Amino acid sequence: MIRLPRRMRREYRMDRNQILRTIPRVDDLMKEPAVLTLSGIYGKKETLRAVREELDCLREQIIKASENGPFPAVSAAAVTEGAALRLEERWELSLRKVFNATGIILHTNLGRAPLGERQMEAAFEAMSGYSNLEYNLLEGKRGKRWEHYTGLISRVTGSEGAIAVNNNAAAVTLILSTIARGKEVIVSRGELIEIGGRFRIPEVMEQSGAVLRETGCTNRTRISDYERAITENTGALLKVHTSNYRILGFTEEASIEELVRLGEKYQLPVIVDLGSGVLVDLEKFGLSHEPTVQEILKKGADLVCFSGDKLLGGPQAGIIAGRQTYIKAMENHPLMRAFRLDKCTIGALAATFREYLNEEGACENIPVLQMLSRSEEELMAQAREVAWDLSSRLGDAGISVEKSISMLGGGSMPLEEIPSYAVVIEPKHESAEELVHRLAALPVPIIAHIKNDRVILDMRTISEKELNDFKAYLAGACENRTHPGRC
Repeated sequence: MIRLPRRMRREYRMDRNQILRTIPRVDDLMKEPAVLTLSGIYGKKETLRAVREELDCLREQIIKASENGPFPAVSAAAVTEGAALRLEERWELSLRKVFNATGIILHTNLGRAPLGERQMEAAFEAMSGYSNLEYNLLEGKRGKRWEHYTGLISRVTGSEGAIAVNNNAAAVTLILSTIARGKEVIVSRGELIEIGGRFRIPEVMEQSGAVLRETGCTNRTRISDYERAITENTGALLKVHTSNYRILGFTEEASIEELVRLGEKYQLPVIVDLGSGVLVDLEKFGLSHEPTVQEILKKGADLVCFSGDKLLGGPQAGIIAGRQTYIKAMENHPLMRAFRLDKCTIGALAATFREYLNEEGACENIPVLQMLSRSEEELMAQAREVAWDLSSRLGDAGISVEKSISMLGGGSMPLEEIPSYAVVIEPKHESAEELVHRLAALPVPIIAHIKNDRVILDMRTISEKELNDFKAYLAGACENRTHPGRC
């Protein structure tokens, strides 16, 4: 670092002090017409806070300015503009819509399953004013909130009864606390899964008051292992579908049918935690077979639970379907009030199962199924459209269309790779990391990923309805390469 001569450094300090003395006073700024307007919008307290923060930032920039300058501009207008930007940023909701260009359909960090128009309309209808959430309109007296969706779930799945709570971990907890509290629940060692966020089946079971009884080995558990583990204190047999991982090679597991026969022999309920429950045959989309809720119930399971916001394509919920006697007991369990759904979720969940009354309609109206059904030809055409639009604006950027691989995500079918197409950007004036950072800083952020120093934008998770806005935001981000500095 080159140091200035002593005389010049002394002059620099004098200049800096003079500039610091020109900074407007807080009281004077608060009387400015533009600041009074901000106070009317955001409130005096928040506006005062923003003005002070902007002044602190300005002082810090002046003090830290290099001896060669330049100093930041000092004026009431500049401070007011900075305070306005702070207030706008602070006033924005932190939970925002994003464009998912990762190709991961059930991206946990991006909210898993997006909802369709009918599902969102139902949720909005439920929350816009009063509703008959717990009021029976026909009888003119108090009703039960689950009556709005239980009949639909039973019709779609073929179950005797159904109930829903706020997620699948809550569903497992409620089931075990209701029918096996203080008793042993037998489960294979190969099915003691972690479901994400460090939530593990053994810990969920412990919170329910049930006692975990492991049986078999990690890779091989036979029906005879379950039978040997049964004691006078056994309360249930639990099978957990390993939806977020696979054990391959020298493996064996007891089937649902075997467990049902064993349960009947010893009068024990059979519970199946299906995880990311699916209601349609995924083979029609070119995917491997995944057991459906209907299949599990037809095989004789007493209860099956699954998530609402994964392959089902609905809101976050833990859905329980099965024997009416167990469902009734769960309705009256004290935990039901702690785990119950709110009115918005109930509206969206009921709308989701209503779509499944017509499977073709579900494939058209539920976004997760829409994305799974998109052809490679359709995705290639969309990728070319985006690439052409971007190339026409940015002739110097390396832009191409390439084949890519989409994933289901959300702990569902981890080995399944879905052919897709992506727009690939190889930035020439910045790094791939810098471009991805700027895409994520857009008013509607674009979430992409990097591979081999190139930015990959997978088209499977960008819907046709989003396409025009997506192209506009993408082009704007690539054209604007500047980042304004903020304190």
